[in-house]
Formats: sequence, C-alpha cells, structure tokens
Amino acid sequence: MMGDFFIHDIDPVLFRIGPLKIAWYGISYAISFLIGLLLVKKNLAKKGIQLPAEHYGDFLFAIIFGVMIGGRLGYVFFYRLTDYMQNPWHIFAVWEGGMSFHGGMLGVIIAALIFCKKYKYNFYTLADPTMPLVAIGVGIVRMANFINGELYGSITNVPWAVIFFRTDPLRLPRHPSQIYESFLEGFLMAILLQFLLFKIKLKGIIFWLFIGIYGIVRFLIEFIRLPDDISLYANGMLFGCFSMGQVLSLLMIAVAVFSIILINYREMTVTK
Repeated sequence: MMGDFFIHDIDPVLFRIGPLKIAWYGISYAISFLIGLLLVKKNLAKKGIQLPAEHYGDFLFAIIFGVMIGGRLGYVFFYRLTDYMQNPWHIFAVWEGGMSFHGGMLGVIIAALIFCKKYKYNFYTLADPTMPLVAIGVGIVRMANFINGELYGSITNVPWAVIFFRTDPLRLPRHPSQIYESFLEGFLMAILLQFLLFKIKLKGIIFWLFIGIYGIVRFLIEFIRLPDDISLYANGMLFGCFSMGQVLSLLMIAVAVFSIILINYREMTVTK
C-alpha cells in the first residue's frame, strides 16, 4: 500500500517452464471457453433445444475461431492500422498482445452465422442461450486485463484507486476500470441475461440486449478509461471528444435498439 491506494505489481505470467510462459490472459480465455462449453448445453437443454454431440464441438470451435481472428483483426483495423501497414508481419505476432472486443464480437457473429447456415439452425435459437456465458467470459478476461495492469483508467483520488506500478510510467492512482468492466459488462450482465433468458419468449431479444447493454456500459466507462491507443488521434480521441471504443459502442447501441424494435414490430404484425 502507498497512502490509501493499492499498489498493483502482479506478475502477468502465471508460471514458467523453461522458455514456456503461461500468462493469466491466455488462461482467462481458456477458462471462458471451458465454461461456455459446459454451460451452453444446460441453457440449450432448459430451452428444449438438443444438438447432436458433434455439433457442440463445432459450435465452440466457431466461437473460438471468431473471437481470436475477429479480436486480432479488430485491434489491427480499429486501433493500430497505420502501424501494422508499416509492419504487416506483426499482425501475426499475437504473443505481443492486442485484441479488440468489438472485433471479437463481430468475428463471433460471422462465425456463428456460418455455423448456423451450414447446419440449418436459427441464429437466435443458439445465440440467446449463449449470451449469458459470453458475458461471463467478458468478466473473466477483464479480470486478466487488471492482472496485466493494462487498460487502466484515468487519474483519481477515490479510496479504491490503484497505482499500476509496473505498467503506468506516471505511477499515479487511477480508476481500476478493468474491475468496473468486469462486473458491469461481465458478471452482473450475465446474471441479468440468465434471468431474462427464461422470461422473454421472443427470439433475438437476449442477444440484442447483450449488444446494447454492453455498448452503454462500455461507452460510459470509456469516459474514465484511457483510450486504447493514444497515438492514433489527438489525445486518443475521435472528433475531439470520443474514443474509438465509444464510437464503436454507440454503433452497437444504435443497431441493438433498431433490432429490438424490429423484432417487436414483426411480432405485433404476426399476432394481429
């Protein structure tokens, strides 16, 4: 401790075996995928949906593939395009870090749509029961962000402020924005969506609620979270006031609101 603030100096590597390093960040993804595999079957079963055993593996593979490819390409195109255009081979250097939630989410949607088309499933039939588990994964990965001492918040004097001793060159107390995101975008939203999953009958509402709520929470938290890459624009801001994360989150909110309205409109039209 230093004064009233917590000193963060956690090793991001869980353990080392010779040259092999197992990082908390990688472990967080592995845990998230494992939880998803174990719990998605239960949610689907409770909704009366039974998939052939081999389809569960293919579905999980599609999600993993979408997260990894989409997350990496999203980071490249949304945050570091100029740098990677100068050094394109670094796109494949995933060990250097660099993943985007928005890119990962888009990658998952595309991969899931391909899976559903191949096996003739309704997209929302699988997406709705999966979203609470996606939120749990977000919560776990954000905790890994905290352990890594990355994506921290702005300078503050709140009693729960954290000094990221290893990663912050200024070594000043900051908002632990990763913790805020872990609970609000992750664990609390998982509880909410899991509850609503069996209360809301319309297909697609749970999926779009995740998209919209995540967008709202991320947009607000970005006001106290440092931009992901301040080298991109002046002070890391687009249009002088919004970060890239906020712009992408606003798009998520807009699409989610439109989609929820459209689903309800179609339902009212059918029941007339």
